[in-house]
Amino acid sequence: ERMGGRGSNLQEMRVRPLAKWKVDVHSFCNHSGFQRSPYLSARGNFANIFQGSTEEGYKAYHADKYDEDKNPNGIINFGTSENKLCFDLMSKRLTQADMNLMDPSLLQYPDWKGHLFLREEVARFLTYYCKAPAPLKAENVASLFLLQVIVLNGCGSLFSALATVLCDPGEAVLIATPFYGGITQSIFLYGNVKLVYVYLDSKITGTSTRPFQLTVEKLEKALQDARAEGATVRALILLNPQNPLGDIYSLSELRDYLEFAKRHELHVIVDEIYMLSVFDESATFHSVLGMDRLPDPQRTHVMWGITKDFAVSGIRFGTLYTENQDVANAVASLCYFHGVCGPVQHKVAQLLRDRDWINQVFLRANHARLKAAHTYVTDELKTLGVPFLNRNAGFFVWIDFRKYLKTGTFEEELLLWKRFLDNKVLLSCGKAFECSEPGWFRIIFADKTHRLQLGMQRIRKVLEECEQEILAEEKEQPCQSDQDGKADSTDEVIFVSRHQDPTCASSSSLGDLIGLLQQQMRSSDWLQKNTAEQFA
Repeated sequence: ERMGGRGSNLQEMRVRPLAKWKVDVHSFCNHSGFQRSPYLSARGNFANIFQGSTEEGYKAYHADKYDEDKNPNGIINFGTSENKLCFDLMSKRLTQADMNLMDPSLLQYPDWKGHLFLREEVARFLTYYCKAPAPLKAENVASLFLLQVIVLNGCGSLFSALATVLCDPGEAVLIATPFYGGITQSIFLYGNVKLVYVYLDSKITGTSTRPFQLTVEKLEKALQDARAEGATVRALILLNPQNPLGDIYSLSELRDYLEFAKRHELHVIVDEIYMLSVFDESATFHSVLGMDRLPDPQRTHVMWGITKDFAVSGIRFGTLYTENQDVANAVASLCYFHGVCGPVQHKVAQLLRDRDWINQVFLRANHARLKAAHTYVTDELKTLGVPFLNRNAGFFVWIDFRKYLKTGTFEEELLLWKRFLDNKVLLSCGKAFECSEPGWFRIIFADKTHRLQLGMQRIRKVLEECEQEILAEEKEQPCQSDQDGKADSTDEVIFVSRHQDPTCASSSSLGDLIGLLQQQMRSSDWLQKNTAEQFA
């Protein structure tokens, strides 16, 4: 997942009213302001600008990558959602003797849905870790589960395939924002399927009990607005755990979302790729596959992959489970384009069947390391007085940098993103996730300590410079700030916990309080006005 970029060239298209979405790629590429390559088709031209607009930060990182010995002044990548904490464990396991089989069948064309031995292992794995209500017996795997398990080279390919077989060109899928922006690329470039945004924000209003909470009311409104503007919506995408928020949906929330989809005859695509990356015992993940009863099993499709949960983003493997045989067959027809090579299928099957190693070695160590890295980064943010969502899943923290924007615009957000990049740290700005509020950023914390320390030092430097500039402007125009009625950004710093009730928002831990006090002391002239001499 490469979310270091920004996508500003496509901003106009993405926020275009739904009624105008029926403009096809040809008309977009023939726009007077668009520089069309004579060597590419209309689709090729669009893919070309799409790639260029979302890869700026990622390209800069690869041209100047941080290395402790060879390039200590290079860019530190806190923008790509990768787990860099478990290379020692995975490299050791993937090089053991049982991984090195080279059977003739592995070097020949496979069943494009995946080798039978791998799909059997995936079925058992998902049954166990998703806590399926009816445990599968070996002799029943084929009849209960196996026929609906399909293997592709990553969840991006699964999104592309599902969008293609569930929607016609120009139709749309619902998704809550902010969301992992790579999904746009996956479903639009191939299938010309649009996204209808269910905008979430940080305010706790109506039936919400936490910031950026997805509710059925918001889903209903987005769907009705889209239909009123002529859009045909075919599906709903759910990310659980959610990227970039880190939210884990409760069973009751999942049931509500699925019931909503059933009422409107929408397919539901559930991406559970971070399901084993819940690193705190106080948080519980519930898989859709673990529900006693699915409201609409024929329209519910679940995907998972090893990329995140096993810290191997370089191994492209994703799997789809669906009870709908028509959907399974249609996706299987596209597997030729997205196959996983035989030797990799063998390694993945060996990995998934090693339950003892997964439970006793890998998951224990991985969760402990994720928790320690998360604690380090969030403690640093508290010291800086920066608000954030405190979640316990995934590799990321959703950070509120709004107080460092002078006028609160996406243009300023982009300038702040560039300022971080100029100071050799790559983050992901909220616009890359279609966040409705300028100033939110995502930081990846699943990294080694020395890189976290140096990266946070660089972030601190940028924020302190921004703070000094804002304070200098406020001193020059003290009356304007009062007239605008804007509260000082340090007046209220709330560190939002996992399930914080709005009535308890004022209660904070000692660490939160210390962070607030330190921030206020640094950003005000109280110490200058109240010297020891004056008190004397």
